[in-house]
Parts: sequence; C-alpha cells; structure tokens
Amino acid sequence: MRRWAWLLLPALLLVLAAWRPLALPDEGRYAEVGRWMLASGDWLTPRLDGVPFFHKPPLLYWLEAVAMQLLGVTPWAARLVVALHACLMWGVMCVCVRHFAGAATARRAAWMLGSSLAFLVGGQYVNHDMVVATWMSVAIWCFARAMLHPRGVHAQWARAGFVACALGVLSKGLIGLLLPGFVLTLWVLWTWQWRKVWALPWVSGVLLLVAVALPWFVLAAREHPDMLAYMFGKHQFGRYTATTFNNARPWWFYGAAVVVLLFPWVFFALADGWQRVRAAVQQRWPSQPMAASPAASDASVPSPWVTLCWIWVLAILGFFSIPNSKLIGYALPVIPPLAVLAAVWWQQHLAPRAWGGRLFAGLVGLALVLALTANIVAGRYTLRHSSADVAAVLGCEIVAGDVVAVLDEYPYDLPFYAQLQQPIEVLQDWDTERRTAGDNWRRELFEGADFDAQAARALQPLSRLDTLQQQAGAWVLAPNGSASLNLQHHKGFELVLGGQAWSLYRSTAGASAAASERPQATEHKGLGRCQHQRQEQR
Repeated sequence: MRRWAWLLLPALLLVLAAWRPLALPDEGRYAEVGRWMLASGDWLTPRLDGVPFFHKPPLLYWLEAVAMQLLGVTPWAARLVVALHACLMWGVMCVCVRHFAGAATARRAAWMLGSSLAFLVGGQYVNHDMVVATWMSVAIWCFARAMLHPRGVHAQWARAGFVACALGVLSKGLIGLLLPGFVLTLWVLWTWQWRKVWALPWVSGVLLLVAVALPWFVLAAREHPDMLAYMFGKHQFGRYTATTFNNARPWWFYGAAVVVLLFPWVFFALADGWQRVRAAVQQRWPSQPMAASPAASDASVPSPWVTLCWIWVLAILGFFSIPNSKLIGYALPVIPPLAVLAAVWWQQHLAPRAWGGRLFAGLVGLALVLALTANIVAGRYTLRHSSADVAAVLGCEIVAGDVVAVLDEYPYDLPFYAQLQQPIEVLQDWDTERRTAGDNWRRELFEGADFDAQAARALQPLSRLDTLQQQAGAWVLAPNGSASLNLQHHKGFELVLGGQAWSLYRSTAGASAAASERPQATEHKGLGRCQHQRQEQR
C-alpha cells in the first residue's frame, strides 16, 4: 500500500456525501433548520417549520447556513459541515499518534479510522453526533498534549482544549464539556498527574471557554426565557434520566455499536485490552511464570497515552450505557481511541510478519466495500421515503402567496428540497396531540410553538382543510395511503403528483382563472431544473 494513499480517505468521504438523498427524519430535520436560518436571516433562534427548535445548540446550523450560502442549498452542502468535522477528528488523531507512537502507527490508525463506517457513513450523516464527537476528541487530545509536554504543562495546547470544549457545548450542550472533563479527571487520577492540573492556564482558558460558548445562550435566553430549562432540563438531563423517550436499548447496545462502527479493526483493540488485563492479573496474582506480553512490555508507546485511550473508551461507553435511550451515534466519540489502540496492537504484533501487509490491505478493502455498500443500501432505502419528487414539482410551481399544508405526517425534507420561503401549515387535532403525543415530530412542533405565538400559526386544526379547498393557490400533501383523508376523492382538490412516498394536491378553487391571473411560478435559487421541467411540459 502506498504510504500516501491514506490521504485519499477524506476525499472519498466527500464523494460519498453527494450520493444519497437526505435520510429521514434526522438529515431532513437538521439540514432544514440550517437552510431556514439562511433563508430567514434569523441566526439566533433555530427553527423547524418556522417554530423555535431548541433541542440542540446552533453550531451545526450556523455552519450549514454558511456552507449553503457559499455552495448552494444541496444535501452535499449540508453534509460538508459534518464531513469536515470528521476530517478534523481524523487529522488531529493522526497528529497526536504520530507524536507519541511514530509515523507508522499514525498511518495505521488513519487507515483504520478512515476506512470505518464511523468515518465514511457517520462522517457524512447530518446530525450533531459527529460534530460534538469531534470537539470532544479534540479537547481530550489537546489537554493530553498539554499535560504530557516534556517541558511542563503546555499552555497553548491547554487553551486549544478549552476552546474545543466551548465548541462542543455549542454543538450539543453540556456533554461537550462534561465528558472530556470526566475522561481527563479519571486519567489524571489514575496516572497520578493531579499536580499538573494546577499548572493549567485556568484563567485564560475559562475566559476563552466562556467567550466562545456563553454569548448565544445569553442572547437566546433573553429572547426566549424558558429556553434554558427546556434545552438543559428536558432534552439533556431529562433524556438521560427518563425512560419515556424513544430508542430504548439494552445495556450492551454500545458494545455492539462499536463493533459495527469500527469493523473489523475493533477486534485488534480488544486484543490489546485482553493482553493488558491478562498482564495485570498475572502481576497482581502470580501463579506461574508467563512470557512477557508485548502489550505490557513494549516501551515504544508511552503508557500514559494507552491508559488515556482505554479510560476514554470505558468512561464514555459507561456514561452513555446508563440511560434507557441509546443511539449509535453516541458511540462516535470512542472510535478514535479504539482506532489508536488497534493500530498500536497491530504494529507490535502483526506489522513485523511477512504477511502482515497483505492482511492489512485485505482488511482495508473489506472495510471500504462495507462502507460503500452501506451508503448504497441507505440511499435506496431513503429514496423510498423521500419527498424529493413532489418537492421538485412544488418548488417549481408555487408562487408568492400560495399556502402549503400537510396531513398525517411531517415531510422533514420537503421544505429543504422545495426551498420553501414560508412555513408549512401542519393540520392535526392539536388539542388531542398535546395530551397523547409521544416523543415524536408532533411534540417537536407544538413544544417549539410554545416559545413563539406568531410562529404557532403554522399549527392548524383539521378544519382548516375546508378553508383551503376554497382558496386558490392552496397545496396539500399527504403520505400515500393516508388514513385520515384521500384527497384525490375530496371535492375541491386535484392530484398533481403521486410520488414515491407522498402525494401532492392542489385546490381547484379559481382554476379557470388560474392560467391568466396567477403570476409566473417562482424559480427558487438552486432549482435550475424548473426551466427544464417547464420545457418538457410544453
């Protein structure tokens, strides 16, 4: 394998980021919040369908809006933010491993992380998990570099760690600060480095952390006084302690998750752990002579770094295994240290073998094939649920003043693909939903609407449909097979397009005068396909 070929892995990630439609619900939701921020010009309040969306802080949305401003409103632009964070996680790991274990081990770790599903799939999936995982890993590496510097605590590395923690807080809240602090505290205590803690640049570091992380929370709380209690109380502490949220999983879930995310390399990290446990047991309770274990005796990798990696893995997996609700993305922060441990074990045990290089190339090929296959399968699955086909028609035909409404479900990706400039009216029995809704999209919308009475007008009762059927320029979407209403047989609406997953209807009110009186359909920026579509219709 060419020594520079590992540098192509970030390029492969960027290519894969352009392959799939937006996955639902996460990618549709989080990409649309960023697009709406750009379209509305409101950079303070994240909004979903125009209503405040305070589940997470805004760093992802800010960066998405910037990317879309520069590159256009496309799924690739939204994914670029996450992909660049994944590349940062990968790059900082390589730099640190090169520092303490040498260039060969760094390249090995780069291949292992860069060929994994965590990097090539998780690294281009639009949500907050990779973003916060990146800043958590950067913070841990920076503080470790600061404390293990040969000339004493290195202030600049430590300050970089404080800034990384601040960006972690802006990515997903308190875990961006608490989890790096938890890992580092355990590591400092285990390795007896607690005296170095006092030498950290606490004053300047905390000032940097506060200057980066705090302003948005202060400004947003002034605009929406209950926001902090909602974000931190319900969606951070509440999700950690409650049993009523979605995604209930068994305690061993994250063990399986890391096998999937770092297959096949995770098994070499486990081999390293097994050898270290055996060596520790033999040292504590010697029963018979045992050959020296390379993992225990090899001095090429300083033990504080290996200890850090194992504490990092065990502390974070243990923390996230406690709550009832578990998601595979929460395992992303432990993938870099596992890749490092796997690379260290490989360099010590398999790299010297004559066949080690061929085996490594074969496993890299296997990992890449799995990642490519996962992208293809995910893309085909997502396409069956996407509203991109009806969004293409709606985005080309809608004009200023038209109303778009939706029944039964909420198409997270439709406003993004159609580049709508006004919120969708969501028709539901909202009084009933407030009493019975679980942890779902309905709750996201009505809880967000409680922060902004004007934005709450997007949530309309089912009786609104009677008004829309008499209103020219009214569009209604319903999922195929809608249980509440078949609009195709409802007087006052005509079917415009029966799509893959959604059907688009238009009010027939004023249809006879529509051709002469309605303005020309708006062609939104980025919807260049509209002109081609109109030419085909002619």
